[in-house]
Amino acid sequence: MELSCSVGGSTAAPPGPGPPGPIPAPSATPPMEGEDYESLPSGASLGTHMLAGAVAGIMEHSVMYPVDSVKTRMQSLQPDPKAQYRSVYEALKKMVLTEGFWRPLRGINVTMLGAGPAHAMYFACYEKMKKSLSDTIQHGGNSHLANGIAGSVATLLHDAVMNPAEVVKQRMQMFNSPYKSVWQCVRTVQKTEGFGAFYRSYTTQLTMNIPFQAIHFITYEFMQERVNPHREYHPLSHVCSGAVAGAVAAAATTPLDVCKTLLNTQENKALSSLNITGHLSGMANAFRTVYQLGGITGYFRGVQARVIYQIPSTAIAWSVYEFFKYFLTKHKLEKRTSL
Repeated sequence: MELSCSVGGSTAAPPGPGPPGPIPAPSATPPMEGEDYESLPSGASLGTHMLAGAVAGIMEHSVMYPVDSVKTRMQSLQPDPKAQYRSVYEALKKMVLTEGFWRPLRGINVTMLGAGPAHAMYFACYEKMKKSLSDTIQHGGNSHLANGIAGSVATLLHDAVMNPAEVVKQRMQMFNSPYKSVWQCVRTVQKTEGFGAFYRSYTTQLTMNIPFQAIHFITYEFMQERVNPHREYHPLSHVCSGAVAGAVAAAATTPLDVCKTLLNTQENKALSSLNITGHLSGMANAFRTVYQLGGITGYFRGVQARVIYQIPSTAIAWSVYEFFKYFLTKHKLEKRTSL
């Protein structure tokens, strides 16, 4: 998302040999197309970024939530025989037929509650940091280093809000989950494991999401340079760039996601098989446990579901976010030209 490129603007051709032609009269058409929609209206507040980000986050997580439920189950290291699936489609079909139509959506309410504020801070922080760093590193030009750093820092804020929601969500998603509601899950976890349980996987989450988001943002910006070099509002380019960025980042960080799921769910059957008592904590312990239970292939459990989830998920997030930026900028410019 280049902040300094103009959309639809044209540059005058250099004068050729011979006498200069007549000076053209100024155009009566307001230079609305010459404004860079990426940089948002100059008077836009931080709330504008946050609103666009919140809507994008809620849309992303709610639309793809059933696939996320499947991913959580497929990452189980010692699943119940009734919850063993060969594909995402088989898993969804089996969940609906044996556990009810709404089962794949269990826990979606806590996810939406966390996704709104988490993505609001995430996109607002990314935009502000990217602009500041790009101005410093490349004098306003597009810098992949700036994109990666901005995405990583934005992840710190996003995960601080989203991690408790992830813990509750994944426990609600597991097969034979003992929790009847989100509130019961929150109370039980807090009472039996303490408040720290909601952040037990935070360091692992950051270890996963910081490289995920760095790869994600760099890939998105790289794709935009290739398919949308003039940085116009082009929905298909945002969808395609977001999809590729999500797929690459998801595949590369699946081992960390498997470890995060184990820390969040504290899978009793898997832990008891290794005579692990109490609660598993720490990324190193999670990595060791995953290897003991599943070997190298254990780190890639659910990779198919994760990639299938992230492709449309990031495509939705970027297309919704870019649309809101375009819409807000266009509205601002229309108001300006009507004065």
